[in-house]
Amino acid sequence: MGGRLRVLREERGLTQSGLAKMLGISPSYLNQIEHNQRPLTVPVLLRLNEVLGLDVQLFAESDDARLVTDLRAALDDENRTPSTAELRELVANLPGIARVIVSLQGRLREATERADLLAERISVGSTVPLPPTPFEAVRDWFYERRNYVGLLDEAGEAIGESLPAGGMADGLAARLAGRHGIHISLDDDPVTLRRYDEASRVVHLSRQLSPGQRAFQLATQLAFIEQDAAIRNLVTEANLNPEAAANLRIGLASYFAGAVILPYRAFLETAEARSYDIELIGQHFGVGFETACHRLSTLQRPGARGVPFFFIRVDRAGNISKRQSATDFHFSRFGGSCPLWKVYEAFSRPREVLTQVAEMPDGRRHLWIARTVEQGPGGFGTERKQFAVALGCDLSHASRLVYGQGLDTNAPDAMTPIGPGCKLCERHRCHQRAFPMIGRPLGADDATRSFAPYTTAPEAESTRP
Repeated sequence: MGGRLRVLREERGLTQSGLAKMLGISPSYLNQIEHNQRPLTVPVLLRLNEVLGLDVQLFAESDDARLVTDLRAALDDENRTPSTAELRELVANLPGIARVIVSLQGRLREATERADLLAERISVGSTVPLPPTPFEAVRDWFYERRNYVGLLDEAGEAIGESLPAGGMADGLAARLAGRHGIHISLDDDPVTLRRYDEASRVVHLSRQLSPGQRAFQLATQLAFIEQDAAIRNLVTEANLNPEAAANLRIGLASYFAGAVILPYRAFLETAEARSYDIELIGQHFGVGFETACHRLSTLQRPGARGVPFFFIRVDRAGNISKRQSATDFHFSRFGGSCPLWKVYEAFSRPREVLTQVAEMPDGRRHLWIARTVEQGPGGFGTERKQFAVALGCDLSHASRLVYGQGLDTNAPDAMTPIGPGCKLCERHRCHQRAFPMIGRPLGADDATRSFAPYTTAPEAESTRP
């Protein structure tokens, strides 16, 4: 924590002696803390909060673990194999440099992929334009902020608390009509959920929406009207390309809508009272399983934090269409995900809530909850979309969740070893491996055949961190 304290001190233009005086400790003691020769004690942390207004969460170890994970993935892409100790030392003492490395590697990866796609299209004579990547840019923006946008969350909460319980959609419709002269029309449109006609000042909603879905769409429309300036400022500060900026604008409006229909404090109190039982939480607020999971992944308000969750949504082909994180956990951006992960089993057991204790290669363990959800209009013969959604948290929070109560994590079969995707996963003897790991030489032995499709060379194994 010393390196982080040193960076914060320098950002505020303070000398060691100046900060030491403010904290009531000697400059030599502060110097030892900054060089990790003395621990950053609770009294010193509380004093930092008092004199500088710092949130002690800034010194949480999960922040370092989050950056270590990103840094390892970035360096693995370059066939580099630093030890875990080296990565942790870099992150602890030079976090700014570590973030620059991660950022540069992300830009290099994107440029390389675009070049490869362009070369492939040229070789086959295709004139199809390159696909944009606004989704990745917007996802990264929310990831860097731990999926919490305080300005919009607090504004949405204030509106949500002012609306009648059990009549959120009617309350939002009345607000749009009374304050903005905008009226609602329910249409028999099986394709469009919401369409705003600015000329007639009418919001057209599909009649097939549930009351909770109708409230969400009305709250989204309200965001574009009452939070337009705030959203524009956030988009401008993000400095994204026009297409990504347009998608971030929609993402922020959806975030605000979630904060309206699921006000932060009321939602957190309900979640804690029901031991984070997702189905009971959804029933209480009249929302679906996926919506409740999504909101649970945003409960990171300073001074009132919930369990830090990671939320993901996948389809049967393994495509990840949603990924939000309030924790350090994330799967690889490229190369797929782990087939041993419980979220994929959910498709074979529809609408059943599944749990899993999973361990990553670095030893970190997580509790996962997964279930399938469906979207689309009703009616016989109508095609509906099916996804599996998963909510995960560090195993240290398991006792707070109904899903983790009574878990025997010491049982031999209680834990499943998973990884961030085959190309980045260090588990060299995994039977489910689809690709060899990048940067690890393969073992070649024509006299032996093992169950694992790809094995690591012995000399490489001996040098693994």
